Amino acid sequence: MSLSTKRVLVTGGAGFLGSHLCDRLIADGNDVLCVDNYFTGRKDNIARHLGNARFEALRHDVCFPLYVEVDEIYNLACPASPIHYQFDPVQTTKTSVMGAINMLGLAKRVKAKVFQASTSEIYGDPHVHPQTEDYRGNVNTIGPRACYDEGKRCAETLFFDYQRQHRVRIKVARIFNTYGPRMHPNDGRVVSNFILQALKSEPITLFGDGSQTRAFCYVDDLIDGFMRLMATPDTVTGPVNLGNPVEITVADLAKRIIDLIGSRSTIDYRPLPADDPTQRCPDITLAREILGWVPKIALETGLKRTIAYFEQLISKGDEHAKTITRLQA
Repeated sequence: MSLSTKRVLVTGGAGFLGSHLCDRLIADGNDVLCVDNYFTGRKDNIARHLGNARFEALRHDVCFPLYVEVDEIYNLACPASPIHYQFDPVQTTKTSVMGAINMLGLAKRVKAKVFQASTSEIYGDPHVHPQTEDYRGNVNTIGPRACYDEGKRCAETLFFDYQRQHRVRIKVARIFNTYGPRMHPNDGRVVSNFILQALKSEPITLFGDGSQTRAFCYVDDLIDGFMRLMATPDTVTGPVNLGNPVEITVADLAKRIIDLIGSRSTIDYRPLPADDPTQRCPDITLAREILGWVPKIALETGLKRTIAYFEQLISKGDEHAKTITRLQA
C-alpha cells in the first residue's frame, strides 16, 4: 500500500448510498472495507468489487464494536426509508445511537477521521423553509418516525460531544431526498414507488393531495458532496446540508415519471401518513461556500438513469423488485 492510499471503512456499504460511495473511493485508489448486516443492503450492489484486492466486505452489525485499523470512517449504516426503519423501530434507534458510539470509539482509538450520514429528517415537519443548518426542527419525539428522527439527532449530539471531549475529527452531513440506481425497490420512497408502479402500468399511489414538495438530488452529486466534506480541514465539522434546492410537488413528480415511461398508470390518492412533512427543501448556501458544491444532474437526466435501472431489475425477475414483501405484508 502506497503512502497516499487511505484505508476507508464504509458502514452500510452495501446499501444504496454506501455502494456508490464504495465505487468512488475505489476509483480514487483507496482500500475500502465495506461493512453491512444486509438488512436493507444488497450483495448485488457490491458484487463488482468482490474480486478487487482493494475491496473487502464484512457482514457486521454496527450495534456491536468493530476492531479494525482504518484512516477514515463513513458511517452510513441505518435503514433510511419509513417502511424499513419502522419495521423494527427499536433496532433503528439502536443502530443510529449505538452505531455512532461504536464508530466514534473506533475513530478515537485509531485517530481516524469519521463522517456521519445524518438526515434532513432531523428538521421534522419544518416551520422554516428552506431549512438552514441552524434551524432546530419541529420533530414529534413520540411519533412513528421518531425512531429515525431522534436516533439521528442523538447521533449528531454524540459526534459533537466526542469532538469537544476527545478531539475526534468529525464531519456531519444532513442528507436530503436522494435518488438513483440501486435504490431499494421496496423502500417505499416516492421515486422508486412511482417508477415501479409506472413501469407496470399500475395506479400510482399518491399520499395526500400531491401538493407536498420535495427536492431530489441525484446520487452521484450527493457522493461528490460527501467526498468534498471529508476532504475539508479539521476545523470544518458541519453539519452541512447536502441536497437539491430545486423543489417539485409530488404530483408533478408522478406526472413526469408517467410521461418519461409512457405509462398508462392513473393516480390513486391515499391519506397522508402521520408526521409526513409537507415541505422539505435544503438551503445549501453553506455547502456552496465551504465545499464549492452544487448539484449538477438535472432531474430528467437522473430519472431516466433510475428508470433504466428498475427496468433492468424487472427484466431479470429480481426478487427485490416485487412490490409486495414481508415488510409490506
